[in-house]
Amino acid sequence: RELPAVAVQRLDGVARERFVRDIYPRRKPVVLTGMELGTCTTKWTVDYLSQAEGSKEVKIHVSAVPQMDFLSKNFVYRTLPFDVFVRRAAEVKHQEYFLSEDEKYYLRSVGEDVRKDIADIRKQFPVLAEDVKIPEYFEKEQFFSSVFRISSAGLQLWTHYDVMDNFLIQVTGRKRVVLYSPRDAPYLYLSGTKSEVLDVDNPDLEKYPLFVKARRYECFLEAGDVLFIPALWFHNVISEEFGVALNVFWKHLPAESYDKTDTYGNKDPMAASRAIQILDRALKTLEELPEEYRDFYARRMVLRIQEKAYRNDYG
Repeated sequence: RELPAVAVQRLDGVARERFVRDIYPRRKPVVLTGMELGTCTTKWTVDYLSQAEGSKEVKIHVSAVPQMDFLSKNFVYRTLPFDVFVRRAAEVKHQEYFLSEDEKYYLRSVGEDVRKDIADIRKQFPVLAEDVKIPEYFEKEQFFSSVFRISSAGLQLWTHYDVMDNFLIQVTGRKRVVLYSPRDAPYLYLSGTKSEVLDVDNPDLEKYPLFVKARRYECFLEAGDVLFIPALWFHNVISEEFGVALNVFWKHLPAESYDKTDTYGNKDPMAASRAIQILDRALKTLEELPEEYRDFYARRMVLRIQEKAYRNDYG
């Protein structure tokens, strides 16, 4: 039986000083309400968005089903003029479409060269950037990226974690966000940074029996709400309405901890990547032993990892 969901705490009018002193060190998600976000929350209608950034081309995800799965790639990439894309994303049924008349659309802004440039709304969408006041509750040199997002109503993004801290700023529309603690990683059936459990509401427990042990945190984001997602927290997002959002990522660790080739903010820290490579080599070495011995020494390795690296005070 699944554990009951925990409601993510909502706090109104949190000043930077309070966030840095009281909230940030706890490393738990929290919804910040009553934030000063600029004119975007009232201005960003479909008409305004279409006119503001015009017909420049954007690369988008198109899916015939609401639940997008990055592992099986059940979507296609297509290119549309921005104004055409916005209007299509706001529709429920489409006169023009790529896959089906009720297909879903998703834009995740990227840099000019995705291999070298990070997403920055000031560069990719400069007109819209003028309307946004980003809560700078971190030092300027910690800033990593600002990712502009637009989603069709009903679209669900796969469960994943990011390696940097993150504000999910819901500008328009409504979202539901389900989160899981980093401590529950053993129950989420990971493939890299992503969970194989796509439907978190009706999981296949024959295929994923341990999923019931994962403690679910949940919140609903209304226009103007800001969700703080600490690094390594898993999150699954459903757009209950057509909506526009902005993610701001910043570096929690020293800058040299991160992979310099990482433009998306989802590559594990350098030390973690090296440790996993070393572990893979150790496991390969164990294959030289018969199964009974391999099993015994693998269990000893697990105990050693728990003893040396696990936290005892993890809340």
